[in-house]
Amino acid sequence: MTHPTRFGLLLACMLLTACGPQPATPAAAAAAAATPTGPETGPETAATGTAGTFAFEEADIAGLQARMSGGKLTSHELTVAYLDRIAAIDDAGPTLNAVIELNPDAIAEADARDAERKSGKLRGALHGIPVLLKDNIDATPMVNSAGSLALADHRPKADAFLVRGLREAGAVILGKTNLSEWANIRSSRSTSGWSARGGQTRNPYALDRSPCGSSAGTGAAIAANLAAVGVGTETDGSIICPSAVAALVGIKPTVGLVSRDGIIPISHSQDTAGPMARSVADAATLLTAMTGTDAADPATRASADHVLDYSAHLKADGLEGARIGVVRELMGYQPDVDAAMERAIQAIEAAGATVVDARIPTLGQWNDAEFEVLKYELKADLETYLRKSEAPVRTLAELIEFNRQHAGQEMPFFGQEIFEQAQAKGPLSEPGYLAARTKARRLAGPEGIDAALAAQRLDALVAPATSPAWLIDPVNGDHFTGAGYGAAATAGTPSITVPMGDSHGLPVGIVFMGRAWSEPRMVEMAYAFEQATKARKLPRFLPTVTPGSATTATAAKR
Repeated sequence: MTHPTRFGLLLACMLLTACGPQPATPAAAAAAAATPTGPETGPETAATGTAGTFAFEEADIAGLQARMSGGKLTSHELTVAYLDRIAAIDDAGPTLNAVIELNPDAIAEADARDAERKSGKLRGALHGIPVLLKDNIDATPMVNSAGSLALADHRPKADAFLVRGLREAGAVILGKTNLSEWANIRSSRSTSGWSARGGQTRNPYALDRSPCGSSAGTGAAIAANLAAVGVGTETDGSIICPSAVAALVGIKPTVGLVSRDGIIPISHSQDTAGPMARSVADAATLLTAMTGTDAADPATRASADHVLDYSAHLKADGLEGARIGVVRELMGYQPDVDAAMERAIQAIEAAGATVVDARIPTLGQWNDAEFEVLKYELKADLETYLRKSEAPVRTLAELIEFNRQHAGQEMPFFGQEIFEQAQAKGPLSEPGYLAARTKARRLAGPEGIDAALAAQRLDALVAPATSPAWLIDPVNGDHFTGAGYGAAATAGTPSITVPMGDSHGLPVGIVFMGRAWSEPRMVEMAYAFEQATKARKLPRFLPTVTPGSATTATAAKR
């Protein structure tokens, strides 16, 4: 059986985008001091320490809204509870190190949403719901740093477009999450979840294991119930991989469905933000609030007909009559993953779908061209963001020099060779760039995913999202063994991961990949799979994995 090339896996590992942390405890302490007393607030605001003791453990958006609508909960109480949870297990206890900064206005925002609710004004499905954002998304009044000390004092003057959408829908911005510095694009030897500003994020299922991908902090935080839902970003795998290793649902939308304005970029060809949640329903609700056409991001013009309520596509029978193609070339690298995938296939068939073997004809052939595109676009797109946001540094050359001057803090484990390669690239008008962009998109899209879907009239392709989480290794970097999402990332088409089981307690996920703008159908199929399998398990914050201590979870209801 053939597999993606070693280069392809390395590229996926690098882009799972695309000093110690700032203490969160003072804001949590202030929040606790502001907590109202009384019989209604006691059980609802209980802080927590480990799994099984938090009043809002695994709480979903619909359930929280029902409590608030019924007068049994306020957004203030919920926000304080999450702040206390962050202090108890992110800053202390297991010390996940997933949250890099808290929003000093979080409680004020929650109070404002409570006042609106009391007056009869409801903004939307997220009214009063605390949300965490990856630290490459502009959100006032917080820093936006991409984890770099070079931007540790960079406070954008305005919210990113998607943040405005979340606030308009009523969300409370709780804070920012740590990430792989510069979304894993600085070095081929980077360690997922490490940044100079935020330190190392740890996986809540086994603390010595990788949280995977540049959206590592969002994945660890939402899996550990540090907020209701979170936002990640992806260039190639950075929503799908951290979601999969944390038993989350992650949606990587069609490029252009969510505006990239106000997000520190790698590549306008592939970058997108997307929801990360503990359920398909919550991910769909969050995605609905994030979409919209934005003049500042021309790619969103094509999304005008796709700005809709994705929650309307939560259909338990969403797999009935579907045709699903299994890409077996993306299997074979880990026995437990393969076993979970076979059970997932059985569950899909039991839910009424026809499952056939499928091939992506050009699998992996786009890797060299993709990497060339990313290096060109990194330089151009990042410098555009730095200038527009009036950041402390304005060019890639300045960032490279900053890292050299602060090598002890910025480069204790790995260097910046990809930055240096990108700096050597010319403008986006160069023939080499234009040819690489055309080649990468063609091989991954029309001749890749699209061809595979059309060949057998398929609704979606499925594959394992990635391997179980590997050991954190700052000396050698990430140990990546397999992934199934690269075609969708390069083609700019949607993918959704859903939990499908575990390997010795380490979660594994399945990824659904579809045509551009097929998010409604993808949500239907993902939701049906989730309801048929119920494979998500709570993290146990174990110090390490003991082989045999947990059996591989089945992907079928018992």
